[in-house]
Amino acid sequence: MVILDGKSLSGKIKLDLKKEVDEIKSKGERAPHLIAILIGENAASHTYVNAKKKACDEIGFQSTVIKFPKTISQIDLLEKINQINEDETVDGLIVQLPLPIHINSLVVTRSISHKKDVDGFHPINLGNMMLEQPCFFPATPLGIVTLLESYNIDTVGKNCLVIGRSHIVGTPMSILMSRNNKFANCTVTLAHSKTENINLLTKNADIIIIALGVPGFLKKNMIKDSVVVIDVGINKVESNITKSGWSLVGDVDFDSVKEKSSFITPVPGGVGPMTIISLLRNTLLSYKRVIYK
Repeated sequence: MVILDGKSLSGKIKLDLKKEVDEIKSKGERAPHLIAILIGENAASHTYVNAKKKACDEIGFQSTVIKFPKTISQIDLLEKINQINEDETVDGLIVQLPLPIHINSLVVTRSISHKKDVDGFHPINLGNMMLEQPCFFPATPLGIVTLLESYNIDTVGKNCLVIGRSHIVGTPMSILMSRNNKFANCTVTLAHSKTENINLLTKNADIIIIALGVPGFLKKNMIKDSVVVIDVGINKVESNITKSGWSLVGDVDFDSVKEKSSFITPVPGGVGPMTIISLLRNTLLSYKRVIYK
């Protein structure tokens, strides 16, 4: 069993990014600039945004966090997004989810310029991904693909089960894993919360990518030997062994499932760091005008 160490891999990629940014700045040019908009006081959202800002600072990006109260109107938010879209000194813009119930997240996603949509959620980027055209890949699926490539995991002809159908992870992941390339070419099944007899699917899968949001959902008795397990879940649960009284766990019962896995991601330290590093890579691509000239 091999632990897919996203924390270590993202650290190596971060060093490469820092080297490139240092070269850019040594020429007297501005650093890539990422802006994150944070609305309300959701603790998890604050944690995620702070982690992204810290990563930006470590590699020399300019990073800005714009905070609004949860009472901000949708019109005011869209006006701010439009201002950032037109600012040529900004290369990437993310609006941290979830949003207050009075704000339509789809409208907000569409309002972000696809050229600065480094989260990869804009319909143009998702459509280009479907058509295998240049685009910003969604950050989490891109991070997972990077893990598979870096650990040279054999995927060709394998049965890949993706559990969860969100447009952020599950659906784009199912598309990427079925592509005709060395680290895809899978036969993909997309399952979700309404799938019946899911045990039959998990026991037949060579690769399982799970983003269901249910702590410890995938158990040892649901999988076959030597399966590759990618756990995207991040769930906060009560714990009597931590000072805070809670801990983070994934959608996989890690301690039991790892005994039958050939490769497995931990939570935390697996997919999470790779999501952040993918966001930074997209921002650098935006800065360099690699995707959209």
